[in-house]
Amino acid sequence: MIMVFARAPVPGAVKTRLISRLGAWGAARLHLRLTRHALATAAAARCGPVELHLTRRHGLFKAARVQRGAELGSRMQHAFAKAKRPAILIGADCPQLTAADLRQAMRWLRGGYDAVLAPAEDGGYALVALRRPIPALFRGIEWGSERVYAQSVQKLAGYRWRALRTVRDVDRPEDLERVRWLRFASACRRAAPR
Repeated sequence: MIMVFARAPVPGAVKTRLISRLGAWGAARLHLRLTRHALATAAAARCGPVELHLTRRHGLFKAARVQRGAELGSRMQHAFAKAKRPAILIGADCPQLTAADLRQAMRWLRGGYDAVLAPAEDGGYALVALRRPIPALFRGIEWGSERVYAQSVQKLAGYRWRALRTVRDVDRPEDLERVRWLRFASACRRAAPR
């Protein structure tokens, strides 16, 4: 099973650090495209069912589940508890993740590893895969900080785990150049230097 975690693509409420370059609607469109790309990547991996988990209901994704929990860690913990099988969770803001990355994570889980992480350049991670729920992994983490990956690695002491390659996500204006190769041209057009 692969779970894609994303915010609902609501203008002004998503990709807020990109609004200065793209405007509220442009940032929401970009997030929508990133979410659709993440869903397509998850489907292409062929690692079981794919579920979209949004922060709230949205008409464009009628079949999406709504994330439950006060903060990101509790929402991820809840999703893994409901999965009840080896599962992968990815964010929607890392188009660099490939179907091959997801398949590798699932192979490691099926091979006996307890967890797999894909570290992100900003100090977080773009993928977490668990053979079974590890609730402590999501507690006491400074979500949104550059210490997320390091703190998560500390929580995995005593577990068998692996790390995928380091990837880059799309959060800041300087990250926009990274999505041009995905043909997100209409969302990034205004980000081009003038």
